Amino acid sequence: LGTHAMLPLLLLLLATAHGLVQIDYTPALASSELGGLVTTSTFTLKQPRCIFREHETAIIWLVVAIPEAVSSFNNSVEPGTPERAFQEFPNSTSAYMTLNTTFLNYPCPESTGDITVLRVGSETNCIKDEMRPTCNGPLPSPGPYRVKFLAFEGSEPVAETNWSEDITLGTAQSPSSISATGSGHSAGMITLTTILSILFAILLAALLAMLIFWSSDACGSSGTFSKSESVSVRRYNTHHVYDQPAARL
Repeated sequence: LGTHAMLPLLLLLLATAHGLVQIDYTPALASSELGGLVTTSTFTLKQPRCIFREHETAIIWLVVAIPEAVSSFNNSVEPGTPERAFQEFPNSTSAYMTLNTTFLNYPCPESTGDITVLRVGSETNCIKDEMRPTCNGPLPSPGPYRVKFLAFEGSEPVAETNWSEDITLGTAQSPSSISATGSGHSAGMITLTTILSILFAILLAALLAMLIFWSSDACGSSGTFSKSESVSVRRYNTHHVYDQPAARL
């Protein structure tokens, strides 16, 4: 066998020598019904419920690695060391370890209403903090990535799961690449809709101006019109006044 083919076998023999238990479990993404399953810098895994029930006192870690590192991954390197630091990934190290917890947080069976997922990449306050090498920071690129769970008793690895399938994150779309047509409409349809909207606005403004004009004209006419007053002339009959004849003696 070649050197490349012998390396995984040597690592397997080393794991066996350390008493490492291989658990038949493959990490997978959570249900798509949750929403936000994969973003440009995070992904959501199912919790490994009931998987480490034989290792209740162990510390369970999540290993995040680039696919090329899987075949040569050394389980004996302890978490928190420069070789497993998030801040060095993926430039100086091909894998980091994060989200340490115990079996108590992965109880069996799960209860109704329990949060049974792990959000990988959700911490932003420790991205450059070298005092937090186990930071659960945002993933630096779309990937792909592969993950597994690895349990430690003190400084010794005692159990591990299978590696996941490749996990590829979303890619941010640049504004220049967004189609101007949007929702499947053609550019001609959008132009026609725009023109019709402008014409409708002009027509509406014209109608409003006509209403204002008619209103002001009606008000002006009613202001100059005055109803003629009825004039009544009383006729007086002039009575002739006759000289009274002198009193007859």
